[in-house]
Amino acid sequence: MSREIRPYLALFVVAALVLLFGMIAEEVLEGDTHEIDRRLLLLFRETGDVTNLIGPDWFEEVVRDITALGSYSFIIILLIAATGYLLLVGKRRVALFLLVAEAGGMLLSNLLKTGFDRPRPDLEHGARVFTSSFPSGHATLSAVTFLTLGALLTRTTPDRRVKLYFLTLAAVLTMLVGTSRVYLGVHYPSDVVAGWCIGSAWAALCWAAALWLQRHGDVERADEESIPPS
Repeated sequence: MSREIRPYLALFVVAALVLLFGMIAEEVLEGDTHEIDRRLLLLFRETGDVTNLIGPDWFEEVVRDITALGSYSFIIILLIAATGYLLLVGKRRVALFLLVAEAGGMLLSNLLKTGFDRPRPDLEHGARVFTSSFPSGHATLSAVTFLTLGALLTRTTPDRRVKLYFLTLAAVLTMLVGTSRVYLGVHYPSDVVAGWCIGSAWAALCWAAALWLQRHGDVERADEESIPPS
């Protein structure tokens, strides 16, 4: 793909995802998603006893471990580790860009939560919660973090299979975190899908900005001297 086209393609993806987020948000505000949200939540509860999650106790613990991958604690630790690596290899401006992108994603998530102020599902939660429901912060931040890091990792190799592996891994981790929030009953499915949309849109916007800044020499290019053009 031509390097000149990539930023515009990323912006097209951003526009599509923001539009989808807006459509979901409108449906949520009108209450049109409540019935389907409720039905999907109950799929993860035992018939006749909605206080119990389906599956054995060990599986519930596995899901809690997975949901922690989208927590502020884990995201910040991962961000510190990635930033430290970038600083060690002399990519100071890339490190700064990563920090700004992540901070922007966190701010966006919190502003949206405050603005919509949707109550959490009225079910017994499988994990502790402290904020409102829409959009899912875990889904948003996991999309921002994993997709951004996955995109950065694709710049380190010329092998298209490895590039695809990085992006697939980022997408799978993002989906697992979001799905775990629904299983634990702390988010409606619409919260999670909206979080995926806005988080992915932010990641794509940041990636478009990174490509533009690289073209103008304001952000270091990845070490691609030996990598042929894609």
